[in-house]
Amino acid sequence: MKIVIAVDSFKDSMSAIAATHAIKKGISRISPNTEIVFCPIADGGEGTIDTFLAAIDGLRQHDYVTGPLGESRKANWALFPDKKLAVIELAQAAGLQLVPEIKRNPLNTTTFGVGELIQIALDADVNRIVIGIGGSATNDGGAGLAQALGVQFDGVDSAITGGTIQDIKSIDMTSIDSRINTVQIDAACDVKNVLTGHEGATYVYAAQKGATPEQIEILDEGLKHLASLMSEVDPNYPGAGAAGGVGWGLMAFCNAKLHKGIELILDAVNFSEVIHDADLIITGEGKMDNQSLQWKAPFGVAEYALKKGIPVIALCGDHTIDQLIIKKHGIQACYSICKDLNIPVKQAIMDGENLLEKLTIKVLSRFIT
Repeated sequence: MKIVIAVDSFKDSMSAIAATHAIKKGISRISPNTEIVFCPIADGGEGTIDTFLAAIDGLRQHDYVTGPLGESRKANWALFPDKKLAVIELAQAAGLQLVPEIKRNPLNTTTFGVGELIQIALDADVNRIVIGIGGSATNDGGAGLAQALGVQFDGVDSAITGGTIQDIKSIDMTSIDSRINTVQIDAACDVKNVLTGHEGATYVYAAQKGATPEQIEILDEGLKHLASLMSEVDPNYPGAGAAGGVGWGLMAFCNAKLHKGIELILDAVNFSEVIHDADLIITGEGKMDNQSLQWKAPFGVAEYALKKGIPVIALCGDHTIDQLIIKKHGIQACYSICKDLNIPVKQAIMDGENLLEKLTIKVLSRFIT
């Protein structure tokens, strides 16, 4: 029997690689002779760099950039010299996990460091940059990263934040780093939200980043103002609202292309070939909910598996999604540490690897004979 493990990270608990190893240990305990194929994945959030490095020979790099609150921050990125490719994660420079909970407020955070990472990648003489833009602490429409690349914003002298984009009077693109026009920039999005309005970046996600209802209105008006200054770029393009509007900003300032992050990554790791002749695919992430139905990893995996008629099950920390909906989208069933092992959420996060191994043993005993 051949089983492919293709799971995303379990947020705040374990990386995709750690989750993969936990599942492998569980399978090995009940069926030592089963062929197990590792394929840790990501959908554009944390873990994108690790996913590429696990699949392609490359070099992990470290550089200091501006963090979301203006502090100096060491950020990881990956360089693939043979492919002239750089892979960066927004979360390394502007991620929510970089901001202490008490300081979370997207009026005060910036993507300036993401622009610095792009410049560092350009210095490495690449011709393609993949940017995973999930997990942001920001809501600045990508103006911060554009500022780092040389775009001039009249009316704002300091690093632009979600709270200052409404002060921008005009935008001058003539000073942008000219190398931007010589590279292909692909943004891996994990959501398909538009830029503004009640289905946009601010109303859907800003509260998770610390914004109050009053601040949400200010932030959304700021994004509307920014979009009005670059009216040729469609704010309703799917994914424009990803990462507090960075999806839109990358299109507007860097001529980037937006992609379903999971599709871009599965193509990069040659997933169709990886799952050839597989009898079962195990996918999953920390929490599966209705947002998972957008552009999240498990359903991207299921889409590939459906084409080859391979059954898929999901293992996760917790889920709030109806099993009938899960089946409709190609996953036979979803099992969770919290519900199937009757474990509180906090404990599931703290002891994720051991509990995921136990869940694997309990669930896979039904599939492996």
